[in-house]
Amino acid sequence: MGNSYAGQLKTTRFEEVLHNSIEASLRSNNLVPRPIFSQLYLEAEQQLSSLEAGSRADNEEEEEEEEEEGSESSSPPVSYQMKPPPEGCCTTDGFCQAGKDLRLVSISNEHIEVPSGFLLVGAKSPNLPDHLLVCAVDKRFLPDDNGHNALLGFSGNCVGCGKKGFCYFTEFSNHINLKLTTQPKKQKHLKYYLVRNAQGALTKGSVICWKGAEFRGRQSSSSTCSSTLFQLPESSGLSGSTSSEPLPAANPSAPAGTQQTAAAIDHIPSTAAFSSAVYNGKESPKQQLVKNNLSALTRPSVLGTLTNSGPPKKRHKGWSPESPSSTETWNLQLNPQAPNRIKNDGGSLSSLPHSALVGPASSPMVGSGEPVAVPDNLLKICKAKPVIFKGHGNFPYLCGNINDVIVSPLLYTCYRNSQSLSRAYEQYGASTMQPISEEMQLLLTVYYLVQLASDQVPLIEDLEQIFMRSWRESHLSEIRQYQQALPQTFPQVPSQIAPVTSAQLPWLAGLAASSCNDSVHIIECSYSLAEGLSEMFKLLIEGKLIKTNYVVIICASRNRAIDSCIVITGKYQARVLSESMLTPSDYQKEVNYQLVTGKVETLGSFFSTLCPEGDIDLLLEKFYQENQGHISSSLSASVNKPTALNGTGAAACTSYEIERHQIRPFQLAVAQKLLSHICSIADSSTQNLDLGSFEKIDFLICVPPSEVTYQQTLFHLWHSGILLELGLEKEHLTKQRLEQYVIKLDAEAQIKFKVFLQNSMQNPHTLFVLIHDHAHWDLMSAVHSLYPQTELSTGLVDKLLNCREVKEAPNIVTLHVTSFPYALQTQHTHISPYNEIHWPSSYSNGVDLYHENKKYFGLSEFIESTLSGHSIPLLRYDSSFEAMVMALGKRFPRLHSAVIRTFVLIQHYSAAMMAVCGLSQMKNYTSVETLEITQNLINSSRQCPSGHGLMVVLRIPCTPLAAVAYERLYNVRERLALEDNFEIILGNPNSGITIGKRFVEQLKVWQKIEDVDWRPQTYLELEGLPCILIFSGMDPQGESLPRSLRYCDLRLINSSSLVRTTLEQELGLAAYFVSSEIHTEKAVVNDVLESDPEKLSSTDNEDEEIATEGIIETGSTSEKRSPMKRERSRSHGSASSSLSSKASSKTLRSSLLTFCSESSPPLIAAGDTAKSPHQVLSNSTEETTSIYERQKQKVDKGAQTTISKHLPPATEQTDMKQNIKSAQISITSSSSSPFSSSSFSSAPTHNSFILQTSQCSMTKASKQPPIVFLPKLVYDIITSTDSSGLPKSSSLLPYHSVMWASSFRPLMSKMMTCTEQSLYYRQWTVPKPIHMDYNNRNEGRMDTFHPRRLLLSGPPQIGKTGAYLQFLSILSRMLIRLTEVDVYDEEEININIREESDQYYHQPGDMWPDLETFKKTPFDYTIHDPKYEDASLICSKLQTINSEDRSMSRRQEDMYTHRQTTRMRLSKYAAYNTYHHCEQCHQYMGFNPRYQLYESTLHAFAFSYSMLGEEIQLHFIIPKSKEHHFVFSQPGRQLESMRLPLVTDKSEDYIKSPTFTPTTGRHEHGLFNLYHAMDGASHLHVLVVKEYEMAIYKKYWPNHIMLVLPSIFNSAGVGAAHFLIKELSYHNLELERNRQEELGIKPQDIWPFIVISDDSCVMWNAVEVDCSGDRKSDYTWTERNVSLKQILQHIEATPNVTHYALIGMRKWSSKTNSAEIKEPFSCCHVHDFIMLNVDLTQNVQYNQNRFTCDDIDFNLRVHSAGLLICRFNRFSVMKKQIAVGGQRSFHIKSKVSDTPVSISPAQYICAPDSKHTFLAAPAQLLLEKYLQYHSHRFFPLSLKNYSHPVLSVDCYLNLGPQIAVCYVSSRPHSLNISSSGLTFSGLLLYLCDSFVVASFLKKFHFLKGATLCVICQDRNSLRQTVVRLELEDEWQFRLRDEFQTANAKEDRPLFFLTGRHI
Repeated sequence: MGNSYAGQLKTTRFEEVLHNSIEASLRSNNLVPRPIFSQLYLEAEQQLSSLEAGSRADNEEEEEEEEEEGSESSSPPVSYQMKPPPEGCCTTDGFCQAGKDLRLVSISNEHIEVPSGFLLVGAKSPNLPDHLLVCAVDKRFLPDDNGHNALLGFSGNCVGCGKKGFCYFTEFSNHINLKLTTQPKKQKHLKYYLVRNAQGALTKGSVICWKGAEFRGRQSSSSTCSSTLFQLPESSGLSGSTSSEPLPAANPSAPAGTQQTAAAIDHIPSTAAFSSAVYNGKESPKQQLVKNNLSALTRPSVLGTLTNSGPPKKRHKGWSPESPSSTETWNLQLNPQAPNRIKNDGGSLSSLPHSALVGPASSPMVGSGEPVAVPDNLLKICKAKPVIFKGHGNFPYLCGNINDVIVSPLLYTCYRNSQSLSRAYEQYGASTMQPISEEMQLLLTVYYLVQLASDQVPLIEDLEQIFMRSWRESHLSEIRQYQQALPQTFPQVPSQIAPVTSAQLPWLAGLAASSCNDSVHIIECSYSLAEGLSEMFKLLIEGKLIKTNYVVIICASRNRAIDSCIVITGKYQARVLSESMLTPSDYQKEVNYQLVTGKVETLGSFFSTLCPEGDIDLLLEKFYQENQGHISSSLSASVNKPTALNGTGAAACTSYEIERHQIRPFQLAVAQKLLSHICSIADSSTQNLDLGSFEKIDFLICVPPSEVTYQQTLFHLWHSGILLELGLEKEHLTKQRLEQYVIKLDAEAQIKFKVFLQNSMQNPHTLFVLIHDHAHWDLMSAVHSLYPQTELSTGLVDKLLNCREVKEAPNIVTLHVTSFPYALQTQHTHISPYNEIHWPSSYSNGVDLYHENKKYFGLSEFIESTLSGHSIPLLRYDSSFEAMVMALGKRFPRLHSAVIRTFVLIQHYSAAMMAVCGLSQMKNYTSVETLEITQNLINSSRQCPSGHGLMVVLRIPCTPLAAVAYERLYNVRERLALEDNFEIILGNPNSGITIGKRFVEQLKVWQKIEDVDWRPQTYLELEGLPCILIFSGMDPQGESLPRSLRYCDLRLINSSSLVRTTLEQELGLAAYFVSSEIHTEKAVVNDVLESDPEKLSSTDNEDEEIATEGIIETGSTSEKRSPMKRERSRSHGSASSSLSSKASSKTLRSSLLTFCSESSPPLIAAGDTAKSPHQVLSNSTEETTSIYERQKQKVDKGAQTTISKHLPPATEQTDMKQNIKSAQISITSSSSSPFSSSSFSSAPTHNSFILQTSQCSMTKASKQPPIVFLPKLVYDIITSTDSSGLPKSSSLLPYHSVMWASSFRPLMSKMMTCTEQSLYYRQWTVPKPIHMDYNNRNEGRMDTFHPRRLLLSGPPQIGKTGAYLQFLSILSRMLIRLTEVDVYDEEEININIREESDQYYHQPGDMWPDLETFKKTPFDYTIHDPKYEDASLICSKLQTINSEDRSMSRRQEDMYTHRQTTRMRLSKYAAYNTYHHCEQCHQYMGFNPRYQLYESTLHAFAFSYSMLGEEIQLHFIIPKSKEHHFVFSQPGRQLESMRLPLVTDKSEDYIKSPTFTPTTGRHEHGLFNLYHAMDGASHLHVLVVKEYEMAIYKKYWPNHIMLVLPSIFNSAGVGAAHFLIKELSYHNLELERNRQEELGIKPQDIWPFIVISDDSCVMWNAVEVDCSGDRKSDYTWTERNVSLKQILQHIEATPNVTHYALIGMRKWSSKTNSAEIKEPFSCCHVHDFIMLNVDLTQNVQYNQNRFTCDDIDFNLRVHSAGLLICRFNRFSVMKKQIAVGGQRSFHIKSKVSDTPVSISPAQYICAPDSKHTFLAAPAQLLLEKYLQYHSHRFFPLSLKNYSHPVLSVDCYLNLGPQIAVCYVSSRPHSLNISSSGLTFSGLLLYLCDSFVVASFLKKFHFLKGATLCVICQDRNSLRQTVVRLELEDEWQFRLRDEFQTANAKEDRPLFFLTGRHI
């Protein structure tokens, strides 16, 4: 029972049953074979315990020796318990108990003392499967080469701590911390000899051969550099060949040399595949079979344990956080073997130094066993270099002609990574699951290779996904059970399918390969891979593998794990895979080498032999000589005719226009998104960006070193006008000035960049935006340069943009802009995912979000066009070109395919040009596609009266090849006399555009340019120029192409080593905007178009409208397809029609002749026989070309609509041909070509129709996207989809300098948004060491993101440049807006009723008022403040006022929203809100670390007030930093008083008056930061807040003193705040007088003033008067912004200042005139910002109940008390418009329902005891609002009756603008106006006190019918007042005239009583 079969077969039918089963599974749609093995065995293998299974869990090592007990494999091993380690010693894996590192990777370069007779060997630890531990062992105890003569026992030393004399392996294994679960045996754990390589580094050598049972061992995946590994020589232009072992991870603990070597050769694209580039687009049924259900072929029956290597328990100096055992976030962590894969993917290929300049070469991989000789002349015989992919196990040495093979470890890496379960699956209990077995891996690989078509190339990503899905499906039941969170141990579920064993593997592989027609050949060898490789070489030499593309060599025996390798022998596949291993620089060098050494000449001579007429050059010369005179004259006539026409103005083309800079809705939306991200950075609590501190914007745009891109960016910058808008430049902007804002990242970039950095340091208040355009270009690390021999600019982005100065500068924001952001979205990216801005989608749920008049065509739209049922496919491939390239590739195996492809394409273009010019025999030597391009290019300029033509872009990445192509095409053009017809431009990224003088002149005419020296500098300026643009350079660098682009020929792009970025940026060249209207034009000619595929192949329909729906299938089959089926149209081989796929040139010739001359007879019959042959050809083709447009236009116009009707359904192809022919004749025979010199027509109507169809080809081109030709490989990648529904290209590696973090990664989803895609890449990709983000790791910081770095991504050519320029514009506007405020700018009101007087009391230049003079100044009762425009006028004497002047001009809401404002720039003396942060006021605001937020104390302060009849208790919140302003009692620290200065104090840096600011609802927006306004002067500022707002104000203003009003005032208005401020201040004045009197200071010397300021006062101004004129009355004045400190100190210095009760200033207005300031001091109302003398006004109170007009009321009281009010007209205050808080915070709503219902002011009062709805608002507020809007109901006689005002006693209430009031005070000795001549229309008695008596009222006279309104607190008071004042004597009352405010009883309503004068 000791064998591995665990049972015997039931029958001898094993082979038969197995064969039938696998054949059935191959043919079925389900890949899982039926469980036949369980039928075929007598008894199933018993389940093994999970412990035993653990011995194979990591699949890296298997039990290699079988001990004497043969049944060990089927019985559980004896559990072994190691002796516990001594206390305090190290127990870390990989370290000895003394804490010394023993891992080979760590100490490979260290000098190790080895005693004589000892050898260094590598021991394997089960906890560190990737590492070898270095030990010194006496060689007597080790076996010889035959596995014999080893002494029993052990003797060894520890190389770490140097401890010697270990005599037992058990003791030694304890010391080196092996932590074994089985009995320690040296045979199990001592695995490899260790040897020094050529560099002196210790590396893994041969396997220690114990007992001879295993003559070779398994190689560990974690070896260091193999001994034959060399750095790639700089001069070699070779394909690398490989070392068999992958490189180690660039581990920080590894020696520096290892890392450098690793980095230097890390250049193979990590997707390379089998090839990184190559996807298999063709969906064969076999492939579908594998793709649709990639379940595991078998499921292992044994559930193994996967050892997990976590971090060490203790941190040792030898262990680093980046080591493979460190723990990171589970879903981001690489699997344990992944660090090794990092290097493998990148490149374990190396070259031998001696192979320089010999072409691709291979060095043998480190092998074992006997060497295998590579036969001589292998390449010559096979016509291809076989590519050998190492698989499982050991690989033998190769010797001999090793230059003719290439060896790669990529498949080995894939296998190994697929066996390392990702931590993502550990949540499912993956530790108890086995990874996919090696046998299963190999079997799945064979299945995969079998289903590949002959023109497909295997791809590593496909295999990884197959393994992934296979593993997942084989463990679905376990995963589901773990998802149900079963806590008990995992149940042993019997497996349904027995595992594949190594003995069965060759059978199964052979059977799988038996159905593929020899495409896959299986070689089974019994001894070693060497014999299989030798046999393979023998078969190759004998020519027996001609049909075979893949040879799978398997060496399997039941005693050991399998060895395998896969050899790619298919010529096409081998070529693609070998070329995919070249780096971009090697690719260029290889091509250059082949050009320089003349190897391509054989290709040229071969082309010559193809042409039966002789050499093409001879043919060209002959043609030139024969036709020179005729052609030049006819051509010049045809070319110059448009110019002549243009001159006369008769038929000039009007369609030419270069689009100027205009912002599209999309761009504006993106700019706004960018701005909001900037604002969110600024708003975050991190304070990484202080937008408030910046005054302006500056910027620098970095572009790749392409001259065209540079000029293009300058062009956009110039036309955007952004420099003038930002104020960076003046009107006359020069090119030199413009160039300072854009830098090319070339050698000179550093100088400009240094200037930029210096500017940023010198201008801290300027925000610098560093824009990195085309940001995916050159992400090379400045430290690791992959190509040391490349130009200096490599790594410049890292060097400049990632320098310390940029990172740390607080005023630099970096914006990366790219179409391909993937390389900036890795695990180590600098950019936060929150700082990514993605171009928005145009549609959301079918709604067009941004209405644009143009539709963008990008990659997805191009792919969409290839689906059948759509318009003509925009993506195509050229099958005849591909066939020729493939044939030549086999003939010239040593030439790089890029060289072959380029020469074939040049040949095709040359032949096509010759064919169009009349050499019709040359049509056989070109392809249909190239002929179409050439024909339309040459004819395009003839179609347009102005000569506009098409652009053809020919993309040739390799610069030397581009130069060859240019030279050849240029010569052919010259020989054919086409030099005036179209231009050929060589577009080199390093140089500008060079075009002929004639074409420059043509462009200048079209673009109306008069500059003599003008030359086009961007491709956009080539609009309309007929040209072939040869676009060279390895990568496009952001160049935009004009709208006249019609063909984008990408057939020469490097299709072997593509990554997603490379692929998408090549296709991005064709991205295009078309007018969105064209999609509404549906073709009505579908019947016509369902026609013969040959007839309407791509050459026919060059300029068909893209909108033509239901276009024909031009496939080689003639089947009709259902229009509902969205399958791939076969026309993508452009025509891939029968004619283009036929190989024989004879058929090709006949097809082409038929094709091109299809409609010639009617044209020639129309009178064109006189023309030269090439003209006839071009004209005839042109006629057929526009058939679609003609038919469509005819149908659209209603002319000859029968064309589409009389055609029958396309049932038979022959009928179709006839019908189409007749249709063509009916159209074309009636008129000649538009270019015919003798045009005639049978019907005049047809002539106009023809003129319309021959519209300018450039116009037509701009209405449809360009047609793109791709290599077949790339076409297949782009157009095929993976299982997620995405194009296969999206699952490619995103960028060449990043790699996948794990093979076990999910596929992308089709539903992923850009943000989700970014998060996917951030999780599953890591940068390689050459990437600039490689070192951006967590170095003790929580966050590796840079706070001021943003990423803008959007499709190519969509307008990102315009978007970021617009962003700069709106960012600048926002910064200016941040430094600007809207201030009220209104003229004073009631100027016309100001009391005019010729007498001026002061001179205009007086600084202060003279007290005695001022006392004589009369008080101006009239209100002039514009905010009181809606207030009642106050009459001071008999006035005649025009009734029109006082109209109800505005509603309540308009008061705030429609007041006139103007925008003002904040000065340095402004007051700020909480959003302002600057260095100077950090301490003032409390952000200084010394003053923590919680460092403030709450103090109660009580005083009694007789009027309230109770004690008032206020609370002060006093920050620690402000306590010096207060006096506290010594014991208990009770607040006693607020310190007040003396009147006599004088200090420049001190403001004497405390400032009180009452505020509500404006904790963010109130202007409480007075630091700058006070110019840094010391001052006392107190915020007066309501109790419920205390916490929020304290949070926003932690360093401000708060005065908290009692809770009873929570619903009170501003009157209550003013009242309490004044009363508190007077009480404090008394306290201070008492306190300082004890110090000997007189009471009158204490400063009595306080300032009461609104919370919206933003700036203060002073008028400077110049009285230096001749006459005394002459003066001039200017107004400027000054600090509040200057104003207050000036006012405080007023002589006799304590005699003034109130001092104020004007409200600022831009319309202030000289008359207003001629009198420097006025005695009138003061508002908003006042200085109040609390001593003088002791007996005058604010009305604590008031909500509005309380300042007017107070001013009138002060004046009537005989006190002085002085307004300084020289000073003015600006008030900011604040849309929140203040009076608007009072909302009047119903008390019963919470629903906001608008309540009109008429409902604010009601009859007492009525059922009226009560309102939740203070009674006083309802009263004031009611009187403001409806007082005419109480005072009907007063309406607009300004000469008879309402008499208001002791108060001023606003009765609305149409009623005037007259204020009188009832106080004795008060100043009142003379009322002797006045008759009043009404009387208002509001809460009148005992001073109002009946006799007082009887002094006044009233009109008959005048009305009275008495307002009291309750009904009782109302009656008492009527009685006390004897009102019934003169006034008549009725019961129904009693009212109340609409308050509930508990809200204490006010009561009214109205009456009429008798």
